[in-house]
Amino acid sequence: MFRNVRFYSLDGEWPDSEEALSANLEKAGFEPCGPFTERSSGFIAVDADSSDSLARRINAADLFRLRSQSRVLPHAAVNEELEARIEEYRERMQEPPPPREKRRLKAEARDELLPKAMLKSDRIWGYCDLKEKVVGIDAALESGAERFLRRLQAANDRMNLQPLQYQKPFDELLTKVFLGGAPGQFSVGRECRMRDATDTGSVVRWTNFDLSDGSIRDHVAHGMHLTHLEIVYDNVMSFVLNENGVITKLKFLGMDDDGEDHNDPLARLDAEFVVITGTLRSLLGDLKKLLGGSPRT
Repeated sequence: MFRNVRFYSLDGEWPDSEEALSANLEKAGFEPCGPFTERSSGFIAVDADSSDSLARRINAADLFRLRSQSRVLPHAAVNEELEARIEEYRERMQEPPPPREKRRLKAEARDELLPKAMLKSDRIWGYCDLKEKVVGIDAALESGAERFLRRLQAANDRMNLQPLQYQKPFDELLTKVFLGGAPGQFSVGRECRMRDATDTGSVVRWTNFDLSDGSIRDHVAHGMHLTHLEIVYDNVMSFVLNENGVITKLKFLGMDDDGEDHNDPLARLDAEFVVITGTLRSLLGDLKKLLGGSPRT
């Protein structure tokens, strides 16, 4: 389900039931791209095979999903059509088109090709932890998270979402885990990335390495700054945490195994969501202790 998490603190009102949340999300529901629409985003059913509901509330957390559809129109296709139109203009007018006319021809070419372009979709999970007052979005890229937030805000304008922050920076935790100074539930994985403090363009990456090796740790001692670190949390999940608090490459131990619910997709979805929200809730609690609590509290 979730492979990345970007956390946002929630202020303001949130629907008090699954039904109320689903009704709110319908205000920003998904509609397919029209012929001249480049992108369309909106919320879809959590499990279309079992229900039309756009939300599911389990374990004091709400699950929802955004679908984005876009038209695939390669620049090369537009440029090729533009060249043909420029050549036709040159033959007709006996001169090349001026810049303004060239821009018009390009817009004309794009508008003609857009309705014929192929469609592609991507889907992003999101959840709201009602206990922690935190929203998590499964987006590796900031642009995807921003698109999700815009649609969520359109569904509920009585709330405010800001990137989750603590009194101490996340890179302080990265350094503690890396050097073995963090609590026992945090252990170092086998991947990290460092940046030279004096030269931001100088970056070193290690993947599938024993990061307890002294030669690697010496880089931090000599001034390199950790920006990404794989962490194994409580022997339950592993993830790469960056200096801004963004989680990527999230994995849960045993989550890929077939269980009793493999013939019931909704039951399996529920079980995964309970494990994910419960573990992330514990992680947020530990982060609050280690990094001094979030400013909003």
